Amino acid sequence: MSVFDDPGHFGRLWADTYDQPGGLPDPAPAVEFLAELVGDGPALELAIGTGRVALPLAARGITVAGVEASPEMVARMRAKPGGQGIPVAIGDMADVPVTGQYTLVYLVFNTLFNLVRAQRQADCFGNVARVLAPGGAFVIETFVPDPADFDRDEQVQIREVTEDSATIRLHKYDRAAQTFLRQTITFHSAGVHLHPFAMRYMWPEQIDELAGRAGLRLAERYADWDRSSFGPDSTSHISVYRLG
Repeated sequence: MSVFDDPGHFGRLWADTYDQPGGLPDPAPAVEFLAELVGDGPALELAIGTGRVALPLAARGITVAGVEASPEMVARMRAKPGGQGIPVAIGDMADVPVTGQYTLVYLVFNTLFNLVRAQRQADCFGNVARVLAPGGAFVIETFVPDPADFDRDEQVQIREVTEDSATIRLHKYDRAAQTFLRQTITFHSAGVHLHPFAMRYMWPEQIDELAGRAGLRLAERYADWDRSSFGPDSTSHISVYRLG
């Protein structure tokens, strides 16, 4: 199955290294922001992964559930303190395969863009609207695309060179579809290792249009989890959508 159509691909490939130090931002600001919104909950994290955000939220006494396509990622979460207590539906986050109503649904760290088909991104917003409680919030965190990052259809980067191995990263962009395929290739004496990854990026106003078609409206937007003002030079955004 193509990486463009396999929701569990990322987790199977990266579960063992996802939590390595230095690879991910500190979740504390996100946890603080989300805790203020959710109140007593319940909250639902789409693409819960290894519990980087969900576990500290649950440790505050908030009821948290998750959706995750990768059983490997969930197994990593289960091995952490508190990880056994969070219910997780294994499935595609675009389907939001849960029932009930949630005060907060959230999707962080650019993961919306891991849905590489435009229709699946639309499905995600529609299904979130289905499970949101009245007055509930859908929070997403994504980067703001910079056209300078994909001014060419292809890019090649040298990532690491040692006496025993070499790692290069290649990007192939489809600017009309707003997608890219990234391949990280490591050449080693033991062989060649491929690590493919794909995204479909969107600008904030495009996400607002997608939300609007699902019956959600933009209520708040910030440049970061500390609620800094969002402006033309912001490289990321935290957006809060509500029904109606």
